[in-house]
Amino acid sequence: MLEQIVIDDAIRTLRPDFAVLLMTAEGLANGPSDGRAVDTAGAEGADGGHVEAWREAYRGFGVNPKRARPSVDALLRRGDLPEINRVVDAYNTISVRFELPIGGEDLDAYAGPARLVRATGDEPFDTVKNGEAVVEHPDAGEVVWRDDTGVTCRRWNWRQCTRTRITEDTKNALFILERLEPYPMDLLAAAGEALSGLLAEIAPGAVVRTRLIEP
Repeated sequence: MLEQIVIDDAIRTLRPDFAVLLMTAEGLANGPSDGRAVDTAGAEGADGGHVEAWREAYRGFGVNPKRARPSVDALLRRGDLPEINRVVDAYNTISVRFELPIGGEDLDAYAGPARLVRATGDEPFDTVKNGEAVVEHPDAGEVVWRDDTGVTCRRWNWRQCTRTRITEDTKNALFILERLEPYPMDLLAAAGEALSGLLAEIAPGAVVRTRLIEP
């Protein structure tokens, strides 16, 4: 799976400084939130420059980052992190601690490999609106993560689809740790190691593999 993930050339044209650390964790034993993975003290990336880089990236494909915030920006503004389940709580904790957008996906819900592209505008995106399941579509030119079925995350890292979200039943997961300049590459690696450590606490038998895609 990891070696099949593709970053489209159109993304390189838009942001040649983009790098992503991809991680799979197989054999997870997820469960309800237990409050143990939401301590965000000791933030590592705390100068705020990375958040502003993501706001600028959003503007680059026509999105106002005040209306649709990069995921890490939204989390940092919350104060207390939401408690979803143990695995989601773990990667949200690392996201805030390292000021780094991180996505988590249920691998078993995927159809084909993940790829980062600019949308045509007709791809389906499964979400919930006013408490009801709906299918929306991205804007043409929007940066999206997708698989063979449709969009898995809109606006680069803004909102995940319902189909591939991590639940308490998730056994195998993909994590996407995304970086732009001026964020240091060694800090990206440290975030991956920190996430691996939390996953090992949740599921000591899980097998973690990584792949770094650099500029």
